[in-house]
Amino acid sequence: MTVALTSGAAMDRRVAVPRRWSLTVLAALAVLAVAALLAHHWPRGVVVARSSVEIAAAKTGAFRDVIVGRATAQPLQSVLLDATEDGRVEQVLVKDGERVEAGQLLVVLSSTQRAQELMARSADAAQQMANLATFRAGLMQAQAQLRRELTQGEFELERVSRLHERNRELAAKGFLSPSALEDSADKLALAQRLVTQARVDSREELATREQSVQAMQRAVTDIDRRLAAMRTASEGLAVRAPVAGRLTGLTLQVGESVRSGLRIARLDSLGRFKLSVRLDEFHLARVREGLPGTLVHGGREHALHVARIDPQVKDGRFSVELVFDADPPALQVGQGLDVRLTLGEPTQALLLPDSGFFSDTGGAWAFVLDADGRHAQRRALQLGRRADGVIEVLGGLQPGEQVVVSPYRAFAAASSLQID
Repeated sequence: MTVALTSGAAMDRRVAVPRRWSLTVLAALAVLAVAALLAHHWPRGVVVARSSVEIAAAKTGAFRDVIVGRATAQPLQSVLLDATEDGRVEQVLVKDGERVEAGQLLVVLSSTQRAQELMARSADAAQQMANLATFRAGLMQAQAQLRRELTQGEFELERVSRLHERNRELAAKGFLSPSALEDSADKLALAQRLVTQARVDSREELATREQSVQAMQRAVTDIDRRLAAMRTASEGLAVRAPVAGRLTGLTLQVGESVRSGLRIARLDSLGRFKLSVRLDEFHLARVREGLPGTLVHGGREHALHVARIDPQVKDGRFSVELVFDADPPALQVGQGLDVRLTLGEPTQALLLPDSGFFSDTGGAWAFVLDADGRHAQRRALQLGRRADGVIEVLGGLQPGEQVVVSPYRAFAAASSLQID
């Protein structure tokens, strides 16, 4: 009886063990099924709306090595007009924006201090001129006096010489004593010495007086030069147009005080323009002076070339100035225009649109769509030149593959995207 009971309990335990194992297996299978279902429906990567991104396919085409930039029309030449003297505005004879001719009077200034200085310097010049005239008159009088004295001495020498010649003849005939002849010879020698000394003294005195006159002449010339400079400066109070052009920036009012160096206005050349354009620093190494370009304006194509490059990079861009090869079209200063610079000949290449993704990744990678078109994986790329709105693809993509080319700022840290 006891044994039978024991056998029944053992039988119950043998049946209970397989039942618990079956429940565990069933639970595990249920969990796996749920996990598979969730894995199938759970989002893969960051979810983005298809309408919020731009998708483009890599395509083979002609890579035109052209830069398109927005240029601004500027005058080919500009002349700055600055005040050269302190003064007060007496007259403003033109209006801002007017066309003026070379030499045309624009603004008249006045300066009491400059007028007083000019009067004082003019008085000094007049005084020095009077002194010079006095010196010259003294020189002329001295010359006349010395000429008279020399003439008198030469006359006396000639008279004594004739007298001595007669005395020699008389002494030879015995009519004149030797002592008288000797006295006559002494008088002749004295007359000769006096004439010689008079000539030396005359040259020295005239040379001294001429040096004084020349020194006075240099002083007068210097004063005249300074006076002319002051008059020129005073003429600077009358501001004239140095060249013909269009006047801009003139804001002076009558009665306004003006300091030396103040910008009065600017004269822009008429009908002659240059274009200024800022380009991405990516192109700095390839842009050079003389590089050809084109501008389409008014239905006509106008040839340009790069005249100057400012290599200083600001906000990722540098400045280039272009000038027209022939007569420029009719433009307005400040007008915006699209210009094209040709960097090289067209070549066949795999291309992507030059869109916002390049700025966010530097061209090192991009999100490339899978075959289903609903998922995109981060992939390393090799990109080359950028021009005319496209980027040259050197590696990492095959023709026809689709790429998210819009900006990545919202999901730059993601490794994959789910596009709904």
